[in-house]
Amino acid sequence: MLKLKALLLTQGMHGMVSQVEGIANGLKLRFKHQKVKLKPFWDFVPPKLTPISENLLTEKFICDSKIIISCGRKSVIPSIALKKRFGKEIFNIHIQDPKVSLKHFDLIICPEHDNLSGDNVVRTKGSIHYLTKKEITENSKYLRFNKQKKKIVAFIIGGPNKYYNYSEEQVHFLFNKIKALFTPDKYKIVVIPSYRTPELVIKKAFNTFSFNHHVIKEINKKAYLSSLAIADFIIVTCDSTSMISEAAITGKPVYVGMMKSKRPSGRFKNFFKQFNKLGITRELGESVDNWSYDKLDEINRIVPIIKQKMKSNGII
Repeated sequence: MLKLKALLLTQGMHGMVSQVEGIANGLKLRFKHQKVKLKPFWDFVPPKLTPISENLLTEKFICDSKIIISCGRKSVIPSIALKKRFGKEIFNIHIQDPKVSLKHFDLIICPEHDNLSGDNVVRTKGSIHYLTKKEITENSKYLRFNKQKKKIVAFIIGGPNKYYNYSEEQVHFLFNKIKALFTPDKYKIVVIPSYRTPELVIKKAFNTFSFNHHVIKEINKKAYLSSLAIADFIIVTCDSTSMISEAAITGKPVYVGMMKSKRPSGRFKNFFKQFNKLGITRELGESVDNWSYDKLDEINRIVPIIKQKMKSNGII
């Protein structure tokens, strides 16, 4: 495929960037990022009630790309506006449910647990992302431990969202459950925070695990990749379907560290059910089990489907 250029539209959050870059890298596109900022009033208006206009952006940007890849609520309007301006000259892909008519996009890519369907919809198992097996392997030696016949446990922590509030009580319970289950005589826990992990939670993790285990206290992608490479077991907090999906590329046992949700979510419930059925995840319980499954690599599975659609539209 020729090195076409792509414009990536997101609000700049790590999870969104990971998804748009995952598609762009999978298609072998040259790309540039554009962080989307809407004018204050429109920041709070749902896309379905928002006028289709580039004038709603705080700053205009030049579109010199054939491919638009957007992700997140705020990127919906600029993607549609560019499609309206350029028509068939561009191919616009939106990741996740845009909450507007699907006809505004050439392609929608969304996880099966979003329950979206249509002729231009490609459904994925879990969230897509930019991690690759090659990149994980290349960073395997970044973290070095004298294992002393101990199993390595990567504990990856997300952060609060509208469903999980990371209360002090919830965090305390989960941390101590993990500490009691993965005892230091048999296991070494490597704690990895994410962009959404509050400083207080990182501090709590350090106070809980630093004596016999290892805590990364800053955001460090190399440490994250290395932990996935060397881990025998992976634990991911329940708030992040994206990091659970990333862990699934390893084929290693992935435990979900559950917390009580503030409100019910069918999307989370469907996601947990699907990944459990696929044999990828199990809820963290009272015992440590070992299992395996086919590594989940959705980018490489869907890239040929996207290319075929692009060919049909005359973009490639």
